[in-house]
Amino acid sequence: MKNGVYDILKARFLINEDANAAKNWRFIVFVILLAIIMIANTQRYEQKVFKIIALTNEVKELRSEFVDRRSELMKLKMESTVSDKMVEKQIFPSAVPPTKIKVKKEEEKSFFNKFF
Repeated sequence: MKNGVYDILKARFLINEDANAAKNWRFIVFVILLAIIMIANTQRYEQKVFKIIALTNEVKELRSEFVDRRSELMKLKMESTVSDKMVEKQIFPSAVPPTKIKVKKEEEKSFFNKFF
């Protein structure tokens, strides 16, 4: 038992001349490659998470800006605001209410309707 642990600590299983040493080296290289792939995959995942968080925050900011602009536009479209702006330019509202103009379209007679 003491020799087995001592051999593992000295890594004699990697330098022996038998076929097991080559298999052990291949297995260690395989494990190292898997570890590198896992680290790279984790890093890509974290980058995507950070990008999603940044885009979510940007969407929230744009949405709040949209709401602000929409409320500002509604205030500007109000009749009282428009009339105040027009009074500043000395354009006053009409005392006479508008009237609706109706245009009657005459029905055109087609070629066949002219004969009948």
